[in-house]
Amino acid sequence: MKRLTPYIKPYRKECVIAPLLKCMEALVDLFVPLCMANLVDIGIHQNNEPYIFRIGAILFGLALLGLLLSVIAQWFAARAATGFAAGLRRDTFAHIQSLSFSSADRIGTDTLVTRLTADINQTQTGINMGLRLLLRSPFIVFGAMIMAFRVDVPSAWIFAITIPLLAVVVYGIMWITIPLYKKVQNHLDQVVSGTRENLTGVRVIRAFRLQQKEIQSFEERTSLLTEASEKVGRFSALTNPLTYVIINLATAYLLYKGAIRVNIGSLTQGQVIALVNYMAQILVELIKLANLIVTLTKAAASASRVEGILLTESDMADGKDDFPADTTIRFDHVSFTYHGASEPSLKDISFTAQPGETIGIIGGTGSGKTSLVSLLPRFYDATEGSVTIGGKDIRTLRLSDLRAKAACVLQKALLFRGTIRDNMHFGSPSAADDDIWQALTDAQAADFVKDKPDQLDAPVEQGGRNLSGGQRQRLTIARALVRKPSILILDDSASALDFATDARLRHAIRELPYHPTTFIVSQRVSSIMYADQILVLDDGILAGQGTHEQLLKDCPIYREIYDSQIRKGGEEA
Repeated sequence: MKRLTPYIKPYRKECVIAPLLKCMEALVDLFVPLCMANLVDIGIHQNNEPYIFRIGAILFGLALLGLLLSVIAQWFAARAATGFAAGLRRDTFAHIQSLSFSSADRIGTDTLVTRLTADINQTQTGINMGLRLLLRSPFIVFGAMIMAFRVDVPSAWIFAITIPLLAVVVYGIMWITIPLYKKVQNHLDQVVSGTRENLTGVRVIRAFRLQQKEIQSFEERTSLLTEASEKVGRFSALTNPLTYVIINLATAYLLYKGAIRVNIGSLTQGQVIALVNYMAQILVELIKLANLIVTLTKAAASASRVEGILLTESDMADGKDDFPADTTIRFDHVSFTYHGASEPSLKDISFTAQPGETIGIIGGTGSGKTSLVSLLPRFYDATEGSVTIGGKDIRTLRLSDLRAKAACVLQKALLFRGTIRDNMHFGSPSAADDDIWQALTDAQAADFVKDKPDQLDAPVEQGGRNLSGGQRQRLTIARALVRKPSILILDDSASALDFATDARLRHAIRELPYHPTTFIVSQRVSSIMYADQILVLDDGILAGQGTHEQLLKDCPIYREIYDSQIRKGGEEA
């Protein structure tokens, strides 16, 4: 846990004050039975009303003092716990953002979300409860036994026997249940992971009519969770009956012996009441302590999982070189395999893109088109071969410079909650409104933005839910263009546009004054047929390379795609 220690260091004062105040509260609680003993033995026994009121006032004052100490201690404990969690959550999120795509893929999105939310919350709860109870409960247990010896030594030996018996029961059950709680947590993680996967892919599930299969799978996961929860619940349920049996037997024996000694005059009634109260305090605190240790165990496991994320280093080292002025891009015998994949996604790819050229990339589903363009901004690194810009291997370039110069529009058009202007500022935080409008015009999005009452200040819901698919795609393209990149990657980002809008978009991109090197990934021949160079991919292999006319002559795969989409009369099929 050394990696997490710095997050609690700023709250050293709170970590000392909170337990200290809780111990002071416990000390106040330990004096209450003594006051009750005096109230019975002196006030009630002697019918001394002034004394009764005086002791009553003292008890009321002790209650107020205990409440005040408890509230202040809770404030300090909460401040330390929430501060720790806030710092840890902030740095964990920043660290996740620094991980490469391959590192994030290897860990898994579900795992990262769980670590960032549930695990950090569990750790926060553990720190909060630990600061409040970790010293208070043992203080009460041993303090009550000491006070019992102060009240009456012969009766106090009952405490000396009862406390170890209670400890054996409580911690024996805890020793059994802690591993079971971990299994419950693992099953819960699987249920959450499966639920998230189902919600994310609900359209695919319905399209293939797999609802019943997924319902059955969910029921199997929840059944395992239920069985594990019931098993640990059965053991945990033994805690209260067994402890209460021991406490009640001890209390009954204490009352039996106390009655005899009260009858012979060696013990007072008030002392018996005090001893019974101390026995009850021990019971409550031992159960609290047992629950606390379960909570701390869960918190330690969660903290260990969060620490594992923080200790995960990105497998992509940052370079030190500046982005070159020459933007000639060269793939030299590049192969690429995803982590855990048995087959490479790209095999021995070689080509050169001159500055300002438009490169079209086409191929069937799963042919490696997205994998190819993902290597340019270093979302992934080539497994074999090299990708160079201006003669420099992109692995030697600073990532910040490379990604500032390379704008990528991914297949899924993703917008963020806010306004259209906010989303454009993702591309360039310093972009003026004139630059934004120019980017919207080039992306064929200016018309529908102008139609909105608030125009650039029009609201965008999470994921762009209040926009159509074509509007989302055009806004994501505008977000890339507002950066004025040297390398522009359009990864099937115009699939929702009609052919006329797609043609106007491609024409506008060709006329951009800063002439970026443009990579257009598309399923449509019409979108890439006018490119300076077309790459045809088939199962990760470069099956064809050249202009549209050259490929029609020399590449059967390209010709087959063309024939399937374009009628002989030159119209779209």
